[in-house]
Amino acid sequence: MLDAVDRQIVTALQAGMPLTTRPWLDLALDLGLTESEILSRLKAMKEDGIIRRVAAVPNHYKLGVTANGMSVWNVEDDFVDELGAQIGALKFVSHCYRRPRALPDWPYNLFAMIHGSTRDEVAEKAKIIEDLTRDKCDGWDILYSSAILKKTGLRLAKR
Repeated sequence: MLDAVDRQIVTALQAGMPLTTRPWLDLALDLGLTESEILSRLKAMKEDGIIRRVAAVPNHYKLGVTANGMSVWNVEDDFVDELGAQIGALKFVSHCYRRPRALPDWPYNLFAMIHGSTRDEVAEKAKIIEDLTRDKCDGWDILYSSAILKKTGLRLAKR
């Protein structure tokens, strides 16, 4: 469970880190803490599994990575975890996960987000995945993004 100070830190970080040369110090000053206390509490929360990470979330459209496609794969159930780990480790895949099929209309059980600058580039990368899954997959497709959606994690309510 979060104590009151940890909750303050998490709530403050939900809106984003200060874009300064000393963001941890600025956060500490805002919360009436020391920089080392902020860092040690974040480390403890990570070790306890309360938080997974503190990370930048770039706008990939502004970086020129505009042809993004969710590739969907109909992988044999006995191999989906093994192949998911291999596919998720590819540099061009940002996330990869297993989902239940919705038969008869949706046979796909493995999803992998592929990023590229053009649809041709994304399709070429999907062919790499196809090679990995060839004898354990019965079909795949790519669903291309049509808009960027605001991505946020869990938001704690202020108390």
